[in-house]
Amino acid sequence: MSDSAGVIGVLRNAVSSQKQLVSTFSGLFILGLVFTFLSPYFLSVNNLLTVATQTAVIAIIAVGQTYVLITGGIDLAIGSNMALSGMLAGICMRAGLPVPVAIFTGLLTGVTAGAVSGALIAYAKIPPFIATLGTMTICRGLALTVTQAIPITGLPKTFTRWGTDSTLGIPNAVISMILLTIIFGFILAKTKLGRHIYATGSNYEAARLSGVNTKGVLMTVYIFSGLLAAFAGLIMAARIISAQPAAGDGYELDAVASSVIGGVSTMGGEGAVSGTFIGAFIIGVLRNGLNLVGVSPFIQKIVIGIVIVGSVFIDKIRRKD
Repeated sequence: MSDSAGVIGVLRNAVSSQKQLVSTFSGLFILGLVFTFLSPYFLSVNNLLTVATQTAVIAIIAVGQTYVLITGGIDLAIGSNMALSGMLAGICMRAGLPVPVAIFTGLLTGVTAGAVSGALIAYAKIPPFIATLGTMTICRGLALTVTQAIPITGLPKTFTRWGTDSTLGIPNAVISMILLTIIFGFILAKTKLGRHIYATGSNYEAARLSGVNTKGVLMTVYIFSGLLAAFAGLIMAARIISAQPAAGDGYELDAVASSVIGGVSTMGGEGAVSGTFIGAFIIGVLRNGLNLVGVSPFIQKIVIGIVIVGSVFIDKIRRKD
């Protein structure tokens, strides 16, 4: 029965996601045309690679947020998790530990933070907003405390190349983004776990009665979100060649924005990683294009805010039809 409940959710989502994907991609295409007309520099290879590199971190954390939103939750701890994971990995590298050990420590930190959020939500029955708000505050506090808010510099080149170098002309950060998007997109769209995630978000009680391990599903999606936040935090540290205690501040909102623009429903049970991926690029292109035409960063926030609200409004209308 659990599989049938999940299959129904996946089939219903697949039809809606295809339409939403076309709509989201059309929006990205139109946005690109507008900025191509407004700025001669927009379509240059260097600028497009810059957009992709800048979007990589947002896209990675947005994939994790997509998993959470589909279950009807939210993860506000993503940005703080990024900072803490990067800081602890940086501390390990400064202490002379091998880079792989430091990376593993950073990823384990993200998984642990995600597991704490998941346990509070699944077993302690604390609302996702409150649980992840608490985790967010704890992670940010730890990130500031462990180094007294002092950035960790002097990271080894074997680590920083991950964020600064390219392979076959493609930035390593972009390659990481593509691989993670493919892996987690496959899990969500093609596996039993993915079906159970959709079923849990569509109707938690019905999924539970159908045999879905709903508590396990909630734990898993928050662990995934924590893991991807840690990946993003490590990539950011490698890019800027330092671990910053303030890294990721406000990024959880970018993750939500990318997901919602990409068609993930704030009510749960609907969405796809492919849509989120395009949604992240809409945010990236919008920021880059507005920078190229000289729009103030303050005005940019207003524009992006309007886009987010508009996306949610459209989602509400679409769900009523």
